[in-house]
Amino acid sequence: MLVMSEEVREALAAHRPVVALESTIIAHGLPRPRNLQVALELEDVVRQEGAVPATIAVLDGRAHVGLDKRQVERIANEEGIRKLGHRDLPLAVAAGVSGATTVSATALLASLAGVRVFATGGLGGVHREWTVTQDESADLGLLARTRITVVCAGVKSILDVPATLQRLETLGVAVAGYRTTHFPGFYLSDSGHPVDWTVESPVQVAEVMRAQDTLGGPESALVVAHPVPEDEQLDPELHARVLADALHACEEEGVIGQAVTPFLLDYLVRHTGGASLSANLAAVRGNVRLAARIAAAWAGA
Repeated sequence: MLVMSEEVREALAAHRPVVALESTIIAHGLPRPRNLQVALELEDVVRQEGAVPATIAVLDGRAHVGLDKRQVERIANEEGIRKLGHRDLPLAVAAGVSGATTVSATALLASLAGVRVFATGGLGGVHREWTVTQDESADLGLLARTRITVVCAGVKSILDVPATLQRLETLGVAVAGYRTTHFPGFYLSDSGHPVDWTVESPVQVAEVMRAQDTLGGPESALVVAHPVPEDEQLDPELHARVLADALHACEEEGVIGQAVTPFLLDYLVRHTGGASLSANLAAVRGNVRLAARIAAAWAGA
């Protein structure tokens, strides 16, 4: 039920660099036709760095690691594409449906296929008002038991960042800032919260990955927190003001549960004139490029 593209299979067999990419951003994160353009652009970024892209999705009940252009177009344009976390995978496969994979599902399938490096925008995490809602992303628990390196721009700034960092520590997930001493804030270069470790190069990240394998222990992930460049981040004052308004609107409209994140993200896009989306895409492009360089260093380690 796990189908690898010929390109990905050959690259893994030859110990060449491969980078996993999620498909939720294609199906659910961007409007058409920009979603397809971005999906193909991100694959091109991986190739420019000498690595092989492995976009991951479920098509007709089969989990695919590596998509051809026609399959990417299906994810971008087909109606009824489900949004699949790792818990949904057995149900989707058994039902024969098609779905785009979130961070947790992508990380799991990539790991099963033997792909060690994964690039995404921002992780899920602990939601605000956790003491009331008990709402926590499945990303965290999955990363606690999956040996993969995730390059991200921190966690979405609509979440409770310090609580998420505490939860990652409790779960034993290693977190390192890439050329930064502070955890990035998704749209922002700096969330205001420090990280305990900093890595300075793709080679150093590969050394950490090798040390993980040598030491053994729990099969947990390595999170490489890579900030969006300051000149491409969302204006911090605009971010703070619009996010406060978004949280108030969410409460006023009674939005709860899984509907909260898409509501807040959509609010930010609309009330920043698209600037939040531009910052998001800048972060993703940078993460993908760095992930390809890490994969190359890992392949040559």
